[in-house]
Order: sequence, then structure tokens, then C-alpha cells
Amino acid sequence: MSASRLGPRSFSSLVPVLSPAAFALQLLNEFKDHLASGTLSPEHAHQLFDRLLRQRVPVPQRALNGLLAALARAPPSTACPDGPALAIALFGPMAQARRSWARPPNIYTYSILIDCCHRARRPDLGPAFFGRLLKTGIMANAVTFSSLFKCLCDMKRPEEALDMLLHRMPDDLPCVICYSVVLKSFCDNGWSKRALDLLRMMAKKGANHSPNVFSYNTVIDGFLKEGEMSKALDVFHEMIRQGVAPDVVTYSSIIDGHCKAGAMDKAEAVLRQMVDNGVRPNAVTYNCLIHGYSISGQSEEVIRLSEEMRTQGIIHDNFTCNSVLDYLCKLGRIKEAAELFCSMAKKGHKTDVFSYAILLNAYATEGSLVDMADLWERMVGDRVVPDHHVFNIMIDAYAKCGKMDVAMLFFKDMLQQGLNPNKVTYLILISAFCRMGRMDDAMDKFSEMIDMGVPHDRNVYRCMIQGYFRQGDLVKVKELITEMKIKGITHGPQKGNGRHSIFHVSAINDCVHYK
Repeated sequence: MSASRLGPRSFSSLVPVLSPAAFALQLLNEFKDHLASGTLSPEHAHQLFDRLLRQRVPVPQRALNGLLAALARAPPSTACPDGPALAIALFGPMAQARRSWARPPNIYTYSILIDCCHRARRPDLGPAFFGRLLKTGIMANAVTFSSLFKCLCDMKRPEEALDMLLHRMPDDLPCVICYSVVLKSFCDNGWSKRALDLLRMMAKKGANHSPNVFSYNTVIDGFLKEGEMSKALDVFHEMIRQGVAPDVVTYSSIIDGHCKAGAMDKAEAVLRQMVDNGVRPNAVTYNCLIHGYSISGQSEEVIRLSEEMRTQGIIHDNFTCNSVLDYLCKLGRIKEAAELFCSMAKKGHKTDVFSYAILLNAYATEGSLVDMADLWERMVGDRVVPDHHVFNIMIDAYAKCGKMDVAMLFFKDMLQQGLNPNKVTYLILISAFCRMGRMDDAMDKFSEMIDMGVPHDRNVYRCMIQGYFRQGDLVKVKELITEMKIKGITHGPQKGNGRHSIFHVSAINDCVHYK
């Protein structure tokens, strides 16, 4: 064999040479793979996108739109915390490409980008993209308009969106989705009456404008959030008259409204109506009832409904389990509550911070500090992040037992985790220090509370006044009372009765006039 046949050519022939089209496809796949695995950083995305646009073969616009759409829907990741914002940023090079082989953006491109403006919390860019779309001569479609309306509503401009919907969209374009965007914005802003007017306008126009069950649910929910139960019921009955069948969301909303109003008999009646009409209750429906019975003090109904869910084959969610857990703890059935807590994980329910708070509070109320400490360790091991309520439970439990060194350790841990103590936290510590006669420590926390800008009310002042009063320091008592008067904080009614309370009020009144 001749030497000429053994040169570098034999090695280069082993390396496949991709065609421009195949190379573009490889870049597209690389982009998609990194995005799917959560490893696509903005820098890497720009590099890949730039290489795509520099290819001397037309990159299908559908493929580019697919990448932008995937970014719009991408969940936040460490590498790319904001996919929609990245999609907007990538559009710059794409729009500036002037090469003959670069495909111009089409209606789908602009629709995706305007939606990204809403998702990326940059609604101000939505109208700019829409204006750019109009300049191209491309006709906007219903999807484009609905995305634009979301941006306008995000900017608190629902009236402008409504004006465009009614007067500037082609007659054949308005659809129930576009109307629903404006309806939701009116309701979110507390203008449910305005939403109802629009709902009735839709029903009057008919055809593609007719409201659907989602439209009615939006307005019903808006009135319920505004505390207008009677108006929500009017809309509920109106939708039935219009021939729109309520769904599980509709019934659950009405049931929840009755429950929050304490009208449990009416809530049960709606539940029966729901079942009679062939709509199957779900976990949300039952949770509304469970919560209603819980806050109305009818705890036995919580267990009844929990068992009814089981017989109906409805899986308990965390809210249901936590409601039953709370019920057991309030009745002092701590052992049963602990057994339920342990069984939650086995049944696929992840114990959350609310689950831990309920049981921790039960142990604290019972004075079972050992069990409480063990549960705290389990919570840390499960990597459940404690909130203000949980820290306050722990601090209060140890403070009531006089173990202020342990209570202060939790207080410091709270600060280290980035949680600023709230009014309840400071009241717990100040009250404990005052009971123990450690007024210097109480005053330190009182001053710290003021310096931190935490609201301080008459309860905090009352603790301080009572603490100094017990020590006979009437000068300090007078200073605090005078400070309350300057700040406009009233004394409020005194708790307790008997000679001690009468003497305490009399002594405070004497201090007001003490010179």
C-alpha cells in the first residue's frame, strides 16, 4: 500500500462531517436536552441560539418557536431561574438577523413572546411586542389578544383591555377566553360588580361570546372574596337559568361561602344538591365542610366527614389529615394524634410545617417537653423549614417553664434562619422575663422590638407595666403609661377580677397623676 494512502486523509475519513441541516438539528436537540435537564444557563442558551442563527440553512420557524414556547413553560431551575425572561432576551438576536436564510418571526412567535411578558412579570413589554406585530402586517389572533389582555390587566389596566376587546378586536375574534381574562382581573381588583355587568353582556351577545362555567366561577369567587354571599348565590342561580351546569368548582365555592358564614346546614344542602345533580364532590369540597365544622366547634363532624371521604373513595390530602390531627389534639387525644401523624407518611401524605405545628403545640400545651423536643428533631431531619408559628410555639413552651436559656437558643436560631421575630415572639419573651422579675432583660427586648419596627400594642405595655409594678418601680410605670398616651395606645379592659385587679387599676391611675 502506498504512503499516499496512509496520510491524514484516512483519519479524517473516520470523523463524520455533518451537513448544515444536520448540524442545526444537533444544536436544536442540544438546546432541548439542556433545558429538559435543568442545565441550560442563559449564557449557554445565547451561545446555542447564536450558532443556530448563523447556520447557512433556514432554521424552521416552527422549531425556533418550539424553543421559545418550551422556555415559556420551563419551571425555574438553578441554571435558569426565569425561562420566560430568557425567551424574551433571545428574541433580540433573532429579530435583528438580516440574513436571507433567517426566518422572520410569525404570529406564533409574537403570541409566545407576549405570553412570556406576562409570565416573566414584565407586562410593560407586552404592548410593545403587540405594536411590533401590527407593524409587520400580521393579523393577530385570539391567543395573541388574550396574552395582551393579561399584560394590560397585570398593569391594572383592565378597562383598556375591555375597550380593546369590545371595540378594536375583529368581530369574529372575541372568545370566552379573552373575556375570562378581563373578568378575572375585575374580580381580583375587587370590582366583581363590574365583572357581573360584563358577564351579562356576554350572555346577551350569545354565540362565541357566551360565558361558560369558568366565567361564572370567576365571578362567584370574586363576590365570595368580597364577602358578598348573597350576590354570589344570585350568580349561581343565574348560571343555572342560563343553562350552564355548575361543576365541582362552582359547588365547592358556594359550600365554602356558607361554611365561612357559619351556615353549615345550608352548606350540607348544597352538597346534597350537588350529588343529586350528578356532580361528585372531591377533596376540596369535603375540606371546605371540614374547615367549616372545625371553626364552628363541631369537631365530631370532622371525623364523620373524614370517614365519609373514605367510603366515597376520596383520598385524604394534607389539609384533611391536618384537620383531623387538629381535632384530636383539641380533644386532648394526643396519642391518637401522634399515631395519625406517623401514619401520614406511610399513606403518601408528606407531613408539612402545619402538621408539625399542630402536634408541637399539643405537646407544648400538655407540657410534654421531651416529646416536643423529639418531634422538633424529626422535623429538622425531614428538612421541614419552621416558620414564625413553630418557633413561637417552641419559645413559649420553654419560657413558660422558666427555661429562658433554651428559649433564647430558639430565638437565636430563628434569627439565623432569616426570620425576623414578630409581635407574638417579643410578647412571649417580654412576658416571661417580667414574670421572672428580670426587668432589665424585658426592657432590652422591649427596646429591641421598637428598634426593629415591630408593632407594639397595649398587651406588651401591660406586661412591662405589671412587671415594674410588682417590683414597686412606680416611676417606670408612670413613664410607660405616659408613653402609651403619647402614642395613642389605650389601656383597654383589665383581665381578671377581685381585689388585686381593682387595686392594680387604682395604682395605675395614681401613677398617671404621680409627680
